[in-house]
Amino acid sequence: MTAEPQPAAAATPAEATAAGDFKEYSVAEFFKKNRQMLGYVGKLRSLTTIVHEYVSNSLDACEDAGILPELKVEIRQGEGAHLIVSVEDNGVGIAKENVGLALGQLLAGTKFYQRKQKRGQQGIGASYATMFGQITTGTPSKVKAGTGNGKVYECEVSIDVKKNQSLVRNMREYSGKFRGLRVEAEFAEVEYKRGDQGPLEYLRRTALANPHAQITFIEPDNNITVFPRAATKIPSKPKPSLPHPLGITISDLVDIAHSSKARKLSSMLETEFCRISSDKVKELGSLCPGIDFEKAPRTLQWLEAEKLVEAFQKIKWIAPDLDTMVPIGDEYMQKSLKNLLQPEQMKVVERRPRVFRGGIPFMVEAAVAYGGKAGAFEKEAKGEVLRFANRTPLLFDAGSCAITEAVKTIDWARYDLKNWEDMPVSVFVNFTSVYVPYTGAGKLSVSAEEEIVEEIRLALMECARAIGIYLHSLQRAQDQEHRRNIFVRYIGEVAEALHDITGKEQTIIEDKLKKIAVKRTALMEANDAAEEEELVSAGKIEKDEEEK
Repeated sequence: MTAEPQPAAAATPAEATAAGDFKEYSVAEFFKKNRQMLGYVGKLRSLTTIVHEYVSNSLDACEDAGILPELKVEIRQGEGAHLIVSVEDNGVGIAKENVGLALGQLLAGTKFYQRKQKRGQQGIGASYATMFGQITTGTPSKVKAGTGNGKVYECEVSIDVKKNQSLVRNMREYSGKFRGLRVEAEFAEVEYKRGDQGPLEYLRRTALANPHAQITFIEPDNNITVFPRAATKIPSKPKPSLPHPLGITISDLVDIAHSSKARKLSSMLETEFCRISSDKVKELGSLCPGIDFEKAPRTLQWLEAEKLVEAFQKIKWIAPDLDTMVPIGDEYMQKSLKNLLQPEQMKVVERRPRVFRGGIPFMVEAAVAYGGKAGAFEKEAKGEVLRFANRTPLLFDAGSCAITEAVKTIDWARYDLKNWEDMPVSVFVNFTSVYVPYTGAGKLSVSAEEEIVEEIRLALMECARAIGIYLHSLQRAQDQEHRRNIFVRYIGEVAEALHDITGKEQTIIEDKLKKIAVKRTALMEANDAAEEEELVSAGKIEKDEEEK
């Protein structure tokens, strides 16, 4: 008699998982659940992030086409608590076959593989704004584009979240004179407020760092603010740059080698990197005798790449190309600050290019403005730190930023700015680089690399010295006026008393006393001027020591 087969025991949850209960998900699904990584945290911050993404794309599009940007940003009330955001520029628009990729697919764009200075870098921003509108209101983004050739198209763009693919619907083409791009989307879970982190403040700072742009902003209450253009020169286009041997990792080297079209490893090193010549390849060969530099780059193994990167650290290299960066420029920074802040006094500094992580070039521009409209926007006098990376404002995550760290390390009291946080002072810093080491995908703060923090610190100290001298001169003038007033206040009484004692005419006595007063205060002014000269000299000495 044979035993009957027993039914199989049901799999436990752990066994089911181990057996392969896995599901693939798209990058769109990932960020849908992790929106905070892209800056969508809180209602006000989410709205500012949306404006930031659209405005950055518009500025890039205009500059790439050699057009002075004219932007119109409008936020208006929708149904219920919804807000409708539209951004329009005067660029060259988007070809209709690319509109889905540009506004409806995450990690699709033109910037990620370009090794040159740029505002954005992941290809997420505007597409996620499309998705955020879609997941909060169920509505697509509306697009209008024209290339200036008499043809205009309008369409609606949304995202298939599960596939991370764009959905372009209701395409309509017609004749018209419109040139540029207009994107409009409706959002919930957002809120409009005027404040230090609102859209108005973001646009004010954008205008400060982009003096060649004119921005018109219409608020939900129909109040219109225009940030006028302060310069008519379009910034030069950044040059593409090759990686420097000291600025790459083992993984970078393997990726470059496996995608290179060079036939030999030696020629790949010479063409895909800066500062690697045939002589340097020979030097690498002597340090890595086991590596065949005549073989195809795609055959490079991880251990070989590891040996090459170790050898890179042992060779003395020329600094990387430093002309690949396009700063704002001290002339345009001065125009911009004067145009929008109208300060009593300011100092602008453009530092020489430096490198961090061994081979990544960067530049720091800084300014300190005092008086006028400097300080917190639309509030009583209060110090503010204006942070920028590649001319883009950084409004959030200030605590973890290299710029904030540098500001904290300065002894402001040395420059008569001990309580600068409560004074009409604007501290401006723009970090420029081919690669900005952001602390997160939201691109909201610059990593506090040691070389970066020190360079920002030196730039701000140079600015602060100039403001300190100015403040000292104001105090000196006030003291001089006080001294004169003391003399003048009693001249009449003294002259009258001397007249009674000596019998000499009172007006003659007053004239002599006034001459004595002028002489005495002149001596005091000379002493104060000598003291100020000593301060200036001390500042120059201090600066020279810092440079050393």
